This record gives sequence, structure tokens and C-alpha cells, in this order.
Amino acid sequence: MSLQASTQDLVFTQMMRVAAAASLAALLARFAVFRRAVFAARRTPRQNLELMAMLALPFALGVTLRLFHYNFADMTLEGALLIGLVGGRLAGPIGGVIISLPAYAHHEWLAMPVAVVAGLLGGLIREAVPSNEAIWDFGPFTFLSVPRRLWRLAVDRESAWPLLPLAACVGLELARLALGRAVPSRWLFYFPASSAWLVALDVFAAIFAVSLPIKIWNSIRLELNLEENQRLLLRARMDALASQINPHFLFNTLNTVSSLVRFDPDKAREVVLKLSSILRRLLRQHETFVPLREELSFIDDYLDIEVARFGPDKLQFFHEVEDETLDAFVPSMLLQPIVENAVKHGLGPKLEGGEIRLRSHRTEGRLLIEVEDNGTGIPEHRHPDISGSGIGLRNVRERLQIIYGNDFHLDIDSRPGEGTRIRIDIPELVPTISQTIKTVASN
Repeated sequence: MSLQASTQDLVFTQMMRVAAAASLAALLARFAVFRRAVFAARRTPRQNLELMAMLALPFALGVTLRLFHYNFADMTLEGALLIGLVGGRLAGPIGGVIISLPAYAHHEWLAMPVAVVAGLLGGLIREAVPSNEAIWDFGPFTFLSVPRRLWRLAVDRESAWPLLPLAACVGLELARLALGRAVPSRWLFYFPASSAWLVALDVFAAIFAVSLPIKIWNSIRLELNLEENQRLLLRARMDALASQINPHFLFNTLNTVSSLVRFDPDKAREVVLKLSSILRRLLRQHETFVPLREELSFIDDYLDIEVARFGPDKLQFFHEVEDETLDAFVPSMLLQPIVENAVKHGLGPKLEGGEIRLRSHRTEGRLLIEVEDNGTGIPEHRHPDISGSGIGLRNVRERLQIIYGNDFHLDIDSRPGEGTRIRIDIPELVPTISQTIKTVASN
């Protein structure tokens, strides 16, 4: 069916057609189901159905709107070709059938065959490209690089795959225009062009209506890939830091066991049982976050071993923990390096021993944790680089930096001869949120 309209109306219609295609692409990209389907390297049958439905139904709605004289909404060829390019050889023709059903029901007999051909052509192009990634190279301004790509194809045998969807857009639109003029007007809808520049405008609108969605989705694809790479990098850094902490802890613990074996075998056996309990936790599936309750239990097992070495009269440990903080989630192995430093460097050199106090409370959505000892303290000449010295404190700070960015505080207050207090201020994670973080991190 030919469209009787002025030149001005045709220009406006083509502009609206491109805008509608871009808007639809941006809207679909907001749905996680669509993103999973369109970006999947290998789609399941369900994902193929989801992708085809989420693309074909909106384009079919556009054809329906055109029947009510909203001509810019009709993107039969563009929609079918797009489904074929992103969905494959099977999805393209089926999508073409779905899109053209309203027009076919309106007795536009050539609408369905033309849409099926467009969808099949898009699917064949997808299979012809060397990889699925190559489809995303097609952009709105690919036509500007046609001479360069043809030259490289002739001279260097370099592939020019982005030219295939470009040629498909041009060929399909010109074929529809020629076919529409050759058959009765009711059989096929097309945009009549009375001059060469209107034909060119029609062709460019078709190119943009197909390439803009691909470009929009490609930008989102690259952003998701960047986020995934950053997540994997973060995970690798966390694992690297944890692998530094665990051997450091085990080395010092085994020294404690070796010192007990000679003069107190029974106590050594008890310590080995405690050590096995600790090892079972370390060898479990790595968890980024654990409840503070579990972290304190881990500290208790560790200090039981240290008490066996120092004696109950020389090492005492006190909890001053608010009950409502026990279910708060903290980074795994957060406190053990701090407590280990307090035992080894704070109380170890002190002949009469001492005590360690661990406090926790919450305020205004923040979790505050303090580890304080009454040991020898840190010499004044080491205060400037205190937070960066030693494996323990350095790794604690690095892990907090990775997890919380700048939204944390690690303060160290030490008085030579009186003791050291380390204060950690981090955002409080409620169980529901932290469980989600644990699940994402473990995946």
C-alpha cells in the first residue's frame, strides 16, 4: 500500500522511525532477561524463545500502529533482519512471520514473504561471520568505511564482515521499494520516494534502524564485560591477599605446636585438635563475608592455641561485644591478623603477659570494632609507617580498601609501654544484603 504524503511528512516519518528503533533498543536493554539472552555465547532453547518474543512482539505492535496511520512505527524489514542478525537463521524467519502477521491479516499478501526473506538473510549473515562477536561491529556509520574496507579486502584479503549487514539493509530496502511499485498497492507497505534523495533517505533510515540497536546493545555488552573483568580481578586480588594471610597464620600456629610437643604431649594433642578445627574452616569454600559471631569463634580457637603456649595466667581474652552486632557481616579473616599481631608483637615480648579486649558496637549504620591490648606498644620511630608494616596489618588495610573503597577507617593508637588499640569503622551489612554479596563473590 503506497503512502500518499508530502516530502516533509516523509522526512519526519523517517526520523521518527530511527528514533523509535533506538528507543525500543534502549528499553529492551533494561531487562535482565533480554540481556542474558542477547549476550549469551550459546543460548538455550528458552533463551532463543525469549529473545525472539521480546524482539518480534514490539515490532509486530509497530505494524499494528501503522495500520492506524502511525506509519513511522512500521519496521517490518528492519525488525526481521535484526532478529536474524542477533538470533540466528531459525529465529529470523520465525520473527519475520510474527512481525508481519498484522499486515497479512490486513490483506497485505507480500508482507510475510518479504519479512521471512529479511529474517533468513539476517540469520545467514550471522552464520557467515567468523564469530558471533563480529556482528557487534556493525554501526550506523559503517558506510563511511566502505572504500577503505573494500581496498583492504582486495589488497590484504582482510575480512569486511560489517559490510554484509550494510549491504543487506540497502538491498532489502531498495527491493521493497521496487516490489511495492510493481504490485498492487494493497499488497505491500513501503515508503514512496519521488526523488533520488528521498530514496537515499529511506535507505539511510533503514540502516540506522538496524545498526543503532546493535550499537546500543554492544555498548551495554562492553560495559557488562568490563564489570565482569573487574569482578574477576577483585576476586583474584582477594584470593591473593587471603593466600598471604593463611600461610602466615599457619606458620606461627605450627611453631606453637612444635614448642609443646617436647614437654607436654597431651596439651600438644589438644592444640592439634584446635588446629584441625581451624584448618577445616580455612579449607572450606572461600567466603568473602562471615557473621561477626563466626569470626569471633575463629578467634577463640586461635587464642586457645596461644593460651596453651603462654599459659592461662599470662594471656587473657575479653569480649565486650554488643549482642546486636553478632549477626553483622564482616570480611572473612578480618580480625585474626590483628589479634595475632597483638599476641606476637604486643604481649609476646612482655614477661608478665597481658590481656586482649575486643569490642564491637553499631551506630548510625556503621559497625565499629576495636582490638586493644596492654602489651609493649609500638615504638615511636615506627609510627609513621605502622599501617604498612607487617603482613597482617597491610593485608587488612588492602582488603578493606578493595571491599569498601574509601568508605572505611582503620585507626591505630599505640602508646609505648602501655599497649595498642586498633579501631575499624566499616559500613554495617545486614544479613540479606551480605548473603547476596557472598553468593555473587562465590560465583
